[in-house]
Amino acid sequence: MPDHFAKAPSITVHDGLAELLGSAESGRIRYEFADAVRLTGHACPTVAGAWLMVHAALRALYPDGPAERGDIEVDMSAYEDEGTTGVIAQVFTLVTGAAASNGFHGIGGHHVRQDLLSFGHAEDDSIATFRRRDNGAAVAVSMDLSTMPSPPHMKPLMMQALAQDATAETRQAFAQVWQDRVRRLLLEHADDPQVIRVQACT
Repeated sequence: MPDHFAKAPSITVHDGLAELLGSAESGRIRYEFADAVRLTGHACPTVAGAWLMVHAALRALYPDGPAERGDIEVDMSAYEDEGTTGVIAQVFTLVTGAAASNGFHGIGGHHVRQDLLSFGHAEDDSIATFRRRDNGAAVAVSMDLSTMPSPPHMKPLMMQALAQDATAETRQAFAQVWQDRVRRLLLEHADDPQVIRVQACT
């Protein structure tokens, strides 16, 4: 994988279910951006933005320690089949454990992940709201990529790379241009409040 994946912010959480079942020592799990790439099968500004949004949301909600995976509700503003909502939600689920109706039912009433992820809460211009179940603290997250638009030659290069007779050089050239934008987002704008926006909810 490209070097910039490993340089992106990592996210460490505590998962009580993982601790109970002996899946992770002390229940601590460290996620890297590469995990989101493995899940979605690709790296793009949407996947990178989703990663940075969940990173920022959990840092805001748990300033003194790791987030409690499985104890966070995620409300997506759009419906799951709208635009890139489904892809973003997958990344959020990976890190928070919040799942829709197909999620884990729990053990003896504990560690339930089912119905912690919901869709269609279009009350504002945010992408999602993250809420702690223990104290009700919540933040809304969104992203604005207008300050880092795609280079003008990206679309023509993409069309060339998608052609059946595209050369390996053409495809590699497109991949480099594409990943450069991902790299800039992950490394140069991870803490940029104009790009990754977090707002406390009342």
